[in-house]
Amino acid sequence: MTAFWVIAVLLAAGALAFVLPPLLGRRRKATGATQDATNVAVYRDQLRELEADVAGGTLARDQFDEARRELEARLLDDVRDSATGARAATPGRMAAVTAGIAIPLVAILLYLAVGTPNALLPQPAGGDGHGITRQQIEGMVDRLSARLAENPDDATGWAMLGRTNAVLGRFPEAASAYANAVKRSPPDAQLLADYADALAMAQGRRLEGEPERVIAQALKVDPKNVKALALAGTVAFEKKDFKGAIALWQRILEVVPPDSDMAGSIRDSIADAEQLSGGAAKAQPAPKAAAATKPAASAPGAISGTVRLAPALAAKSAPADTVFIFARPADGPRMPLVVIRKQVRELPAAFSLDDTMAMSAGMKLSDHPRLVVGARISKSGSAAPQPGDLEGLSAPVKAGDTGVSVVIGSEVR
Repeated sequence: MTAFWVIAVLLAAGALAFVLPPLLGRRRKATGATQDATNVAVYRDQLRELEADVAGGTLARDQFDEARRELEARLLDDVRDSATGARAATPGRMAAVTAGIAIPLVAILLYLAVGTPNALLPQPAGGDGHGITRQQIEGMVDRLSARLAENPDDATGWAMLGRTNAVLGRFPEAASAYANAVKRSPPDAQLLADYADALAMAQGRRLEGEPERVIAQALKVDPKNVKALALAGTVAFEKKDFKGAIALWQRILEVVPPDSDMAGSIRDSIADAEQLSGGAAKAQPAPKAAAATKPAASAPGAISGTVRLAPALAAKSAPADTVFIFARPADGPRMPLVVIRKQVRELPAAFSLDDTMAMSAGMKLSDHPRLVVGARISKSGSAAPQPGDLEGLSAPVKAGDTGVSVVIGSEVR
């Protein structure tokens, strides 16, 4: 940070070197034209600094536009004042003093107002400076909880709170939030499936009991909901009802793309169940592409694709390690907009992220022209990057893209 301020001071001094000499000239009268020139010089210097912040990624384009409009308005006011000859007595040295103070002061105030001062702070070891920290997520949880305390009928807010608590591994809290969302929402199969998943995680990854009842309710709402079918198949498999598991998993193959990784994983699970059942049931073969069933309509802003672990890093992870899959803006603040949680044993894993999964209101995928999808394997289970975590990022994509590929191929240092 010290180096930054030293450079900033030098740049301001350089700007003043151009502005002050004409103002301090003993023989030049302080005319309205001289004041206008000073105002224009100040404006240009400030505009250049704003443009440098945009180019450096510390200032968003909309913030730049707003700051530029303010500068232009101030410039017009200053020029209008000088044209009236309000105070033209001996402004040479006064203008010099004013400019000498105003240029660095206005630049600093503008940066503090619309820039990113926190970017100058030292970043946590092992992170890239752009990852979301656990403290940030917990802060979001606290703010959302406070808002829900004032507006407990906000079903969308309860669903967001459930998803965020699930990301943090707070499964009892996630289940409680989902319960509130379910109570206040019309029947929603996906919401019920997420609720059942959180309930199961809260009781030691066991699906019997209340999770099983909620799964059945989800399938009544939508018999083709993929997550509910997958969970229901797992319930049957754990009860050694292998034929029932096969029948449920085969229904997933009717709605997912036949060449997707999810379809391949489901076919592998069916093969395992078939072998355990003594071959009494046969897994449904992969349908031909021409006859493939059309997938269900995508949710708003949906991005789908696959996350894979590079073979070279396979030995550095365990099947139970947590995998965070997230989407964040490619430009501007790097706060994730959507986060879902899986395990290494599920890789390669198909994913679908959309606006309904937003971690807070006003943070939709569809609001951003360019996005990056990332995946990180966390040995600690923490949402904050830690040394030894494994990660990977996609190329920039946009809301609505499919077939996005994310390869976890580097280690956080």
